[in-house]
Amino acid sequence: MSGLKKWQAYALAGVVALTAVAGTAFAFRKDLILYFVATRARDATVVLANRDIPWQQGPEVAAEAAGKRPPNIVFILADDLGFNDISYFGGGAAGGIVQTPHIDSIARNGVNFSRGYAGTAACAPSRAMLMTGRYGTRTGFEFTPTPPGMKRIMDLFYNDGSRRHEMLFDEDAVKRQPPFAEQGLPGAEITLAEALKPRGYHNIHIGKWHLGNSEEFRPNAQGFDETVMMESGLFLPEDSPDVVNAKLPFDPIDQFLWARMRYATSYNGSEWFEPKGYLTDYYTDEAVKAIEANRNRPFFLYLAHWAVHTPLQASKEDYDALSMIEDERLRVYGAMIRALDRGVGSVLQALKDNGLDDNTLVIFTSDNGGAGYIGLRDINAPYRGWKLTFFEGGIRVPFFAQWPARIEAGASLDEAVAHIDMFPTVLAAAGAPLPDDRIIDGVDLLARLDAAAAPLDRPLFWRNAYYRVVQKDGWKLQVTTKPERTWLFNLNEDPTEQVNLAELHPERVAAMIEMLDAHDATQREPLFPAVGEMPVTIDKTLEEEATEDDEFIYWAG
Repeated sequence: MSGLKKWQAYALAGVVALTAVAGTAFAFRKDLILYFVATRARDATVVLANRDIPWQQGPEVAAEAAGKRPPNIVFILADDLGFNDISYFGGGAAGGIVQTPHIDSIARNGVNFSRGYAGTAACAPSRAMLMTGRYGTRTGFEFTPTPPGMKRIMDLFYNDGSRRHEMLFDEDAVKRQPPFAEQGLPGAEITLAEALKPRGYHNIHIGKWHLGNSEEFRPNAQGFDETVMMESGLFLPEDSPDVVNAKLPFDPIDQFLWARMRYATSYNGSEWFEPKGYLTDYYTDEAVKAIEANRNRPFFLYLAHWAVHTPLQASKEDYDALSMIEDERLRVYGAMIRALDRGVGSVLQALKDNGLDDNTLVIFTSDNGGAGYIGLRDINAPYRGWKLTFFEGGIRVPFFAQWPARIEAGASLDEAVAHIDMFPTVLAAAGAPLPDDRIIDGVDLLARLDAAAAPLDRPLFWRNAYYRVVQKDGWKLQVTTKPERTWLFNLNEDPTEQVNLAELHPERVAAMIEMLDAHDATQREPLFPAVGEMPVTIDKTLEEEATEDDEFIYWAG
C-alpha cells in the first residue's frame, strides 16, 4: 500500500466497499425484492378503518310466502379446499381431528354429487365456468390472472438452483398481456346473476371475485346488486394479536403474497377499508346480515370464501382449540377449515331463523383441489395430484346441494358432473330460461335426480394450454407435451389413477385424442397469454425434493 498514491488507495477502498455492498445485496436480493414489493403495495393503496355495510333492505312484508316464491339461491365456494379436508368422506384434516359437520350436513340433508369435478385445476377459470356454464376455453378465460410482478418473482425465487425442474418464464408474453385489472371475464358473457335478474332476484356477492377488476368486469357490472369485494388477501394483519401465521419459505407464491397482500375489502366499488375481525368470520357475518335484509324477496347469495387459500392464517381462538395437532402448519390449516365450517353452519342457521331453509337451494363446492405448494401431503387423499394438475387430486372436489322442498335428504348422484353444470341447474331451479344465443356446456343436475332420467352420455373436458384431458364413461385420458406424456386411467376400477393403461389400449387412446381435437376445434384462443409455466410434481408436495423418477407436468398461467 505504501507504493500507492493516496487517490489510488481511496479508489481501491471504494471498489472493495462497493464489492462488499454488491455481495451483500446479492446475498439478500430476495429480501430486498420482497421489501420493494411490500413498500410499493403499501404506498399504492389507502386502507380506511372498518365501516358498516349498508345492506339494501328488501320489503318489510313479503308479497308471497317463502314457499311460493322462486327459491333463494345460496352458493358457498371454498378456495383450494382439499377433498380429504371434508369429514363427510370419512377423512378430515389432521387424520380426522378436524371435522366439518356443517358442510357435511348439506350432503346429508340433500344430495352428494359423488363424482363432482372442478371446472379446472386453478381458481379463476373455475369461477368463470361456475358463473357462465361454459368451458373456460369457450369463453377464452383459460388462464388465471396474476398480479403484476408475481410471475417474475416466482421465476427468480423458484429458479435458484435448488430444484430439479425449472419454472419457465415468457418475457414476450408479459408485453402482450393486458393490465391485471383487465384480465377478466368479458362483459358479453352472461353470468348467473344476470340470468336470474328477470326472475326478480336480488343478487349479492361476498368475498373473492378474481374475474377482472376494471369497470367492465367487477361484480356490479356482471349482474350483482351488491358486492363486498375481497380487495387483497390477508385474513388479519400479520402482526395482529388475534392471528397465528404459518409461512412457507419453500413456496415463491407464498413469499409474494406475504409481501404484497393487505387486509382490505370494499362495498360496491367504495374505497378500501378493513374488514371486522378474522376474514372468514367477517364474510360469514355479512352473509347472515344479507340474508336477513332480503328475507322477504328472492335472492342469490354468492359467498366466495378465501379460505383455505394461502397465506395460511388462523384466528388465535381456532388455533388454540386444536392444541392436539402437533404440526404447526397443519394446526393453522386445520383452524382455517374449522372457521370455514363454522361459517357454513351460521349461514344455514340464518336461513332457518328467517323461515327460508325449506325453499332455499344451498350449493357447496371448492374451486379446485388442495394445493401441493402448502406442503401438506394428505389434503387430497386418496387421490393423486394437486391444484395445478388434472389428476383427480387437482379437480375432484366436494360438491353438495340441499333444497328440502325439492331434493330428498341423503340423495346421491354418481354420474360425473362438473362446475359447468351449476349455471343450468340454478336457472332450472329458479324457473329461468337458458340463454338461447350461445352454447351452454353444462346440464341441469336436478333433472338427473329423477329416477327415470336416461344415463348422462357426455364427455367432460379440461385444458391448460398444451395439457389436455377428456373423461368419458369412467375412462380418463391425460396428454401433455411438457413433458411428452400420455396417461390413460380406468376410473371405474382405478379411481386413484395408479395404473397407466395407455400402452395397453392404443385404440382407445387414439379415439380419445380425436375427441380432444374435435372439442378444441370448437374452442377459442385464450383472452390473454400465459406468462409462466410451473413444474408440478404429481406425487410430492413442493416442500419435498423431486427425483428423476417422479412424474410431473407443467402448468401454464
